[in-house]
Amino acid sequence: MYVVVSDNMSFEDSMAVSAVAFEKTCFIERSSESNDMEYSKEGETQIKFSKEVKCEMVDFDSLPDYLKDNEFILGYYRCEWPLKETILSIFSIHNETLNIWTHLIGFLIFLSLTVFTAMMIPKDAPFPSMQHPGELENAMPALISWHLPELLVNCLPKRFSYASNVTDPCVLTSVKDDVTSIISPLLMKPVTRWPFFAFLCGAMFCLLTSSICHLILCHSERMAFIMLRLDYVGIAALIVTSFYPLVYYSFMCQPFYCHLYMGFITTFGVATISVSLVPVFQTAEFRSVRAGLFFCMGVSGLLPIMHKLIAFHHRPEVILSAGYELLMGTFYGLGVVVYATRIPERWMPGRFDIIGHSHQLFHVLVIAGAYTHYLAGLVYLKWRDFEGC
Repeated sequence: MYVVVSDNMSFEDSMAVSAVAFEKTCFIERSSESNDMEYSKEGETQIKFSKEVKCEMVDFDSLPDYLKDNEFILGYYRCEWPLKETILSIFSIHNETLNIWTHLIGFLIFLSLTVFTAMMIPKDAPFPSMQHPGELENAMPALISWHLPELLVNCLPKRFSYASNVTDPCVLTSVKDDVTSIISPLLMKPVTRWPFFAFLCGAMFCLLTSSICHLILCHSERMAFIMLRLDYVGIAALIVTSFYPLVYYSFMCQPFYCHLYMGFITTFGVATISVSLVPVFQTAEFRSVRAGLFFCMGVSGLLPIMHKLIAFHHRPEVILSAGYELLMGTFYGLGVVVYATRIPERWMPGRFDIIGHSHQLFHVLVIAGAYTHYLAGLVYLKWRDFEGC
C-alpha cells in the first residue's frame, strides 16, 4: 500500500499523510542521558531523553509508483523522508549521491568559468569600430593620449627621408600599411557577449536544478511533481541557450538567418517545456519519449552548423568551432543513448546501485558536452572580436 498525496487534500489531511509516510521509513530513537537529570517537586529523579530521527533506505519493490523509475537499480532508495533528513542526505551514501554531486560540482565549475570569462576576456570597449570609416575622426582625440605620433615614427621604414622632396609610392604604401596595422587593433570593438553568457547561465541553471531535483525529489509526491518539471525546464534551457553563441556569432552579419534560427530554437524550447508540464510525461513509460524529444532539439542544431560550414568554409575558426560542436554532439548523443537504454545496470541489476549506473554516466557526459561548447564559444569570440562583419 502506497501513500499518495492528492492535490485536493486539506492541510490537516496532508500532515496526516506525511506522518504515515514518516512511519514507513523513519523512526524516533530515544537515548537516555545519564548526566542530565530532572528533579520533580517531590524530589523524584526523572531521566531526560534525547530524540534522534533515524531514516532507513528501502528497495525498489517498496517504493510508491511515482518513485519507480529504473527497475534495474534494486536498492539504497530514500522514500518520503522528512525534508530536513532529505536535505542532509547529501552527505550520506545512497543511489542518488553521485547524481547530486556530479552536477553540483559541474555547477561550481561553470560558475568559475563564468567569473573567469567576465574578468579575463575583454568586454565591450568604449572605442569605435573600423567597420565605419566615418568614426575615425571621432576617435582621433583618444588616439592622441596613446602617443600615436611616436608610434608612427618608430614604424616608418628606414628608407623614408625627411630631407627628400620626392615622394616614393613604395614608401607611401609601406607607411599606409604600418599605420593601418597600428590603428586597426586600437579601434577594434569587441563583439557583444550576451549570447555567450546566456549559454553559461543556461548551463548553470540546468546543472543546479538537476542537483536539487535528485536531492529532494524523494521527499513527497508533490515535491517530485515540482522538481521533475523544473529539471526538464533546465534541460531545455541548456539546449536552447547552447544554440545562441553558434547562431549569433556565425550569422551576426546576416540578420535574417540569425533571427530565423534563434527564433526557431526558442520556439522549440518553449514547446518542449510546455509538453514537459503534462503529468504523464514524467512516467517511466515515457522515458524514451523524453529522451527522443530532447534529442531532436539537439539534432536540430545540425542545420545552422551545416549552413555555417558552407558559408564560411574558408575560415579556420569555423572549422575549429565545428569540430568542438561535433564533439559536443557526440557527448550529448552518447549520454541520451545511455540514459534511454539504462546501460550498464540492465546487464547486472543491483551491481551499479551506488556507483556506475546510467544516470551518473549521463551526468558526466552532459558536463563534458557543455564544457566542449564553452571552448567553441571562445573561438567564436576571438573570431568576431578580430574580424567583426
